[in-house]
Amino acid sequence: MSKRKTRSPLDLAGVSEVPPIKRRGGLQSGRPLMGEIGFIGLGHMGAAMAANLAAAGRPVIAYVRHPDQIGQLEAIGLRPTTDIGDLLDCEVVISMLPDDDAVREVVFGRRDDDLDGLAAGLIPGAIHLSMSTISTAAASLLAGEHARLGQGYVAAPVFGNPDAAKARQLFIVAAGVPADVASCQPIDPQDANLVKLLGNMMSATALEMLGEVVAVVRKRGLNPQSFIDVMTSTMFGGRAHKIYGDKIASQTYAPGFVLPLVLKDVLLALAEAEKAGVPMPSVNVVRDRLITGIARGYGGLDWTALGLIAEEEAGLVPVAAVAAE
Repeated sequence: MSKRKTRSPLDLAGVSEVPPIKRRGGLQSGRPLMGEIGFIGLGHMGAAMAANLAAAGRPVIAYVRHPDQIGQLEAIGLRPTTDIGDLLDCEVVISMLPDDDAVREVVFGRRDDDLDGLAAGLIPGAIHLSMSTISTAAASLLAGEHARLGQGYVAAPVFGNPDAAKARQLFIVAAGVPADVASCQPIDPQDANLVKLLGNMMSATALEMLGEVVAVVRKRGLNPQSFIDVMTSTMFGGRAHKIYGDKIASQTYAPGFVLPLVLKDVLLALAEAEKAGVPMPSVNVVRDRLITGIARGYGGLDWTALGLIAEEEAGLVPVAAVAAE
């Protein structure tokens, strides 16, 4: 037997170091994951994460709806399929999908064409590893359905963008029962999604403020990059300020976390805050800015385009928005 250390899907996806996930129910208890890993959601983030798995030697079968993606996925070492049924024998299926509706459709299927979902088809003891940013209500619903059918559910939303995924620099908030994620505190899966949503709000409000202050600096005729360099080397040295501050200063808004997806997270976070009776005025400002940007045709740009919107509101004429991949 090989002495090579078995690593978890989270680790191989370039996120955090997590001990091997163990099987229960219909699969042998205490045995590390073997065989192919299913992957659903092969956008910019998902493709980078799945490619990391394949590069680390794990066989990945990737479900896509459109055959025109097959060649691209084969080129990064995946085994693509247009039949979700090919994933149902996997011991773990990872999903990296844009919103609640997409995840629910994958788990529960589509009634309009009699497509069964993961819940109906996964073998007992298999794990659905959801790395999507979804609502706490959706996470609770999915966890309950998988548990009812003897399957595992781990919520593991990620912090980071596609570039961070490619560089294996994502951070995760993992939650589930200890048998599924041994290194994670036994918190409810929906709590992981709340943490992720609130973390995104901290980043979004930081981006909004960066956009506003850079607009002031630019309008006063000063060098915005010098300003960002001073701030990030002193009081504001966090990753969000350094990474996104440079992009806003250089007016780089290439697609990453595009504005409609940011708005989706903002609305989910505001709904959670309303349920808790907590006002979030700064997040409401971000919501309005995002709606403004989308209305102006910036929906395909990264959330650093909050800086572009701030410049326009200040009466500046920004350079043409960078929309290249």
